[in-house]
Amino acid sequence: MTRIPVNTVPVDEVTLAYRDSGSGYPVVLINGLACTMDMWNPPVLAKISEHFRVIIFDNRGTGYSSSSEKQFSIPLLASDTATLMDALGISSAHILGLSMGASIAQELALSYPEKVTRLILVAGECGGAESARAQPEIMTKLMDKSGTMQDVANRMFSLLFPLSWLSAHDPFRYCPEVYETTTDETVARQASAFFEWTGSFARLGDIRSPTLVLTGTDDVIIPPVNAHMISGRIPGAELVMIPGAGHGLMYQFPDRFSDCVLDFLDR
Repeated sequence: MTRIPVNTVPVDEVTLAYRDSGSGYPVVLINGLACTMDMWNPPVLAKISEHFRVIIFDNRGTGYSSSSEKQFSIPLLASDTATLMDALGISSAHILGLSMGASIAQELALSYPEKVTRLILVAGECGGAESARAQPEIMTKLMDKSGTMQDVANRMFSLLFPLSWLSAHDPFRYCPEVYETTTDETVARQASAFFEWTGSFARLGDIRSPTLVLTGTDDVIIPPVNAHMISGRIPGAELVMIPGAGHGLMYQFPDRFSDCVLDFLDR
């Protein structure tokens, strides 16, 4: 896939970097914790952009986007997304949020319902006391950036993918090359925003956008019980569980992932 040029736009008191590909009705993709836009799987982006205009971007402080002293929060990141859409002349779009991005997408759908046509929540949770969190040792491993780049990558792969899949696949062949960087300070600030989010559990019934909840059965970072919880509380939400998929489901099963998304959006 040809690398899409990076553009920037002022949002609030920061500058957000984004990439814009494809044509048609817009789909805005919202990243997870410490993730940059070059972590989206290129085959997935290519397949979706055959049918839609696809917007990916770096949340404030990550990758090519700038930061400020303002305290990070999930509502702030949702506001950033809404303001970015305004700056790009997008009054409404399909919204796909991955992991922490699913939390941001929920806040967007609740605070700016007119902007969310269809909502896709991938490997997400509702936050607050009601969400089911990963085991402490998983979170410790997730935040551990010690050792060489190879050490860090191997730790991440062991969390993103089930061991049964790793034993038969080389994850480097399935994951994109990542050029963008994010500082440890930003990762810590995002983590605080994510874990201090009071959550959406009591408000999920207010979401009116048609919603797809998508997750892997073997996700250890955001346990799949969260998907059952979310889909059960959003009126009419659909739940799709991909067997054998971990948190890195879009890398493991790019075609299945893309087909689920397109099937839902094309209706």
